[in-house]
Amino acid sequence: MSGGGVAHTVILYSLVISLGVFLGNKVKIAGISLGVTWILFVGILIGDLLMRGHVEENLAVLNFIQDFGLILFVFSIGLQVGPSFFTSFKQGGVKANGVATGIVLLNIVVMLALYFGLRNFIPAANDLPMMVGTLCGAVTNTPGLGAANAALDQIHSLNPSAFGDQIPVIANGYACAYPLGVVGIILSIIIIRLIFKINFQAEEEHFSKKNKKNAAIKPHLMHVEINNNALNGKSILEVRGFIGRDFVCSRMLHNGHVVVPNKETILSVGDKLYIVCAEEDADAIVAFIGSVVEIDWEKQDLPMDSRRILVTKNEINGRTLGSFHPSSMYGVNVTRLYRSGMEIFASPNTILQVGDSVVVVGPQDAVDRFANVLGDQKQQLDKPNLLTLFVGILAGIIFGMLPIEIPGMSMPVKLGLAGGPLIIAILLGRFGFKLKLVAYTTNSASLMIRDIGLVLFLASVGIKAGGNFVDTVLNGGIHYVWMGFLITVIPIIIMGIFARVKWHMNYFLLMGVISGATTDPPALAFSQATANNGIPSVGYSTVYPLSMFLRIITAQVIILIFCS
Repeated sequence: MSGGGVAHTVILYSLVISLGVFLGNKVKIAGISLGVTWILFVGILIGDLLMRGHVEENLAVLNFIQDFGLILFVFSIGLQVGPSFFTSFKQGGVKANGVATGIVLLNIVVMLALYFGLRNFIPAANDLPMMVGTLCGAVTNTPGLGAANAALDQIHSLNPSAFGDQIPVIANGYACAYPLGVVGIILSIIIIRLIFKINFQAEEEHFSKKNKKNAAIKPHLMHVEINNNALNGKSILEVRGFIGRDFVCSRMLHNGHVVVPNKETILSVGDKLYIVCAEEDADAIVAFIGSVVEIDWEKQDLPMDSRRILVTKNEINGRTLGSFHPSSMYGVNVTRLYRSGMEIFASPNTILQVGDSVVVVGPQDAVDRFANVLGDQKQQLDKPNLLTLFVGILAGIIFGMLPIEIPGMSMPVKLGLAGGPLIIAILLGRFGFKLKLVAYTTNSASLMIRDIGLVLFLASVGIKAGGNFVDTVLNGGIHYVWMGFLITVIPIIIMGIFARVKWHMNYFLLMGVISGATTDPPALAFSQATANNGIPSVGYSTVYPLSMFLRIITAQVIILIFCS
């Protein structure tokens, strides 16, 4: 019996998604929630019931919804991680990403070791596509499952007899391994803590002393009195040249009067300056100019307006802050910039992007004029940038279709519907302004696109997998559970010990790195609750972009190399 038309399909998806989301919100096991992954399990259940009732769904429609959901999901992830993807390799991010990369590669090594070592003894282990599905479930990475599925479809389209009667339903391996995957990640974090007998107070003090987060870009605010006689009669521009460090003087107290200085303003001994600079430059600036003092700017005779202004005009996108000459042309000084939750020192070379907000200091009328230049219209940011979304998806699909020849392989590798859009989205998120494309999307809109894509993908995979899930469990599925657990735990413990012994990595930071390497929000929530501070989130955000990229790419590369 056929499943019917559009109404039937919409009802089916609405039922699977709503029930899955409900269970994700309500059901917790030992305080751990599987979140929207419940949609996959509900889809499997509904798919099994449809199979038993001899109701046949339109496979072409299911495949379209699955692929479109996957594209939306990975593209929104790419836009999200794009701005921080390349900067995550700077400073301490190199070691953190090294640990995360080690975990990703060891997950693959353990999976292949189980496959080659047990395939002659355990029939379930002799199915490499199912082992890849188990790998994705073990590290709780849904995009990787989507990429592997796309690679299987690619092989099947070129060689319909490659897998016999039908494409392997690797979502069953994913579903078997996922629950213990979540538990295994958290358990590994606890085991590392016990191995090294971690003292939380000592770890927090260690992080505070050794990790000055983004000292090169993090702004530092201070009041400095000029005591250096050599600076008498010199301009601010000349002082910057003498010191060799960049700074912004947002206000100056001269002869009892507050003024907004610019680079040509002449300084005198006794002047008091409100300076904003990069945190790492603060000591050098103070040592050269004079001494740190306390000033109550509110009690001065000329009130200054300090306001946070939004960059909302599309034509501003990609221009440097210095190109506006804010102090000389508008009589204001820009001291700080906020982007994606990060506070950045606003140097003249800083490139502005739509969605940034800048802290501007100056007389109220001057600040108003500069606000008009940048836009400062919050409602403008509420409009979705559909051009960037669909141009990016178009470019991503075309890029994913390009064949990449690898020596020794019988067929060229293609990044497919997962890898192509992901890479293009990352590039647009970082360099889109060079093409005059606005990559900014409000957080709520970005989450909506991402979650709609995810739930459509999970529901489709679950419904399609439901027809033979019971058979999979009865015919060796339990092996995917314990093999998935080994794939989860062994690499994390190995790399956790390496990070502590070799690099002396802070435990709080390591918890976040492990959570990010497995792209697992429940593990991050556990880590933050355990640490009772925000340090794990630093590690998570540092390694998440590269880890997500590697999870998606490696899942399909394994399929293409070993199954083509």
